[in-house]
This record gives sequence, C-alpha cells and structure tokens, in this order.
Amino acid sequence: MSDIELHMFQSGTLRCKVHNIKMNQGLNEDYEIPVPWYLIKHPKGIVVIDGGNAVECATDPRGHWGGICDVYWPVMKESDGCVAQLAKMGIGADQVTHVVQSHLHLDHTGAIGRFPNAVHIVQRREYEYGFTPDWYAAGGYIRKDFDRPGLKWEFLEGEATDGYDLFDDGTLKMIFTPGHAPGHQSFLITLPKTGPILLTVDAAYTLDHWNEKALPGFLASTVDTVRSVQKLRTLAAKTGAKVVTGHDPEAWPAFKQSPGFYD
Repeated sequence: MSDIELHMFQSGTLRCKVHNIKMNQGLNEDYEIPVPWYLIKHPKGIVVIDGGNAVECATDPRGHWGGICDVYWPVMKESDGCVAQLAKMGIGADQVTHVVQSHLHLDHTGAIGRFPNAVHIVQRREYEYGFTPDWYAAGGYIRKDFDRPGLKWEFLEGEATDGYDLFDDGTLKMIFTPGHAPGHQSFLITLPKTGPILLTVDAAYTLDHWNEKALPGFLASTVDTVRSVQKLRTLAAKTGAKVVTGHDPEAWPAFKQSPGFYD
C-alpha cells in the first residue's frame, strides 16, 4: 500500500437552477449539484482541501448563509460535515496539518477553523477579497466561516507562487486559476500508483465548462475564467492527468469516493 492517498468526499448537494451553473442555459430548470471536498494522506501531513459546506448548513441553512439560500439551497446532514466524515476514518481533528482553500466561496469553507493544529493556505488576493467583495459577489462569501481568531494562515501570491508544491515532492501543487473568484486555485495531485489527478474545482464546474461549451453561471472575470480553463487543459494534456471538475452531477459519481481512495 502507498503511503500517499487521495480521498474524495461529498458534503451533500446544492439545489439551484441550471443557469446558476451554466450561463444562459436551462430555462429556469431545477438542478442539483454535488459539493465535493478532498483529503490527502501523506507521510508529512494530512491535508484537507476545502471541506465543502459548513456543518451549520445541516441544521440552519438560512441562519448560516442568509439570503443566498434563495439561489443555492444546501442539502446535507450533520454527518456530512468534514469533521464527522474524517472521524469515521479514525482521523481526529487535531491530526490535520493543513487546510488548503481553492477559494473562499460558501460551499468550500467547511473546514476552516475546524482543525486546531492546521495551517490554512489560501491565495492572499482571495482572502482580502472575501472581506470586501463586490456587491454581486457578496452573497457567496460567509465571513464568519473564515474570519476566525487564532487561525494560522499561509498566503500565496498569485502568479509569483503559481505551482507551489506543498511537500516539495510533486504530490500537491497549487495552480493559480483566477476567474471564478479573484484568487481561485486548482490542484495537481500526483500519486505513486494512479499518477496525476487534476482537481479543477470551480475553475471548471462541469465538463461543459472544461470543453468550452458553456461559461459558468457565476464568475468574477470572463476573460480570466476562459484563460484559466485553457491553462488547465494544457496542463492536463502535458501531464496526462485525470480531470475532476468541481460540481458536475453527471461526472462526479464515476470517481472513487470514500471509503475508496486513489493511491
């Protein structure tokens, strides 16, 4: 058995409309998308990527998220929270060494502040934007999820730290992919047996975005969104990576999910 493992989890779903995910499509049709998050077990640490929805959404969605629930309604149980799911694996909250954020939108901040010994890694421009978002993006940032005292933060600096290698061995590289959010990043994970897996996260919600057939229903910059997908497509072609899009209800079930894993 390899000492390095990638585990894929789901913290429930979001109920929304097709046009919220695929711009100008769907004629107001209902749509339900998975909310994935990830865990990497490595000899040098245990890494949570994003953490999905905050567990508070299981009991009081509107109290925690407010008016954005009129657009995105979280469907989850308390057992879908990231801490509870790791506990089922025998991993205690104090064992997690890193919480890595693709960005700080509300369906990706479920791990922040839940793991007392973890260093939290995020792009600096995303962290700063989360405190002062533009009006059209404000509903997507739940400040109480990430504005927590006493957290240990490590900030990355956009293009200057593109390709940041967490363990200096190629296992987890952070790829700067702005567009969906100003400080969005994706992840290239290289495993001993499986090889490379590219987590696009919200740089490409679905395979329609990946294949340049649709723009996402929400974005901060159309130009950056398109160019980040092009960047990831080039990277995937170069590395031969298995591509995992961010919220595709058709593609997501095909991947191994916990208790299964990639090694």
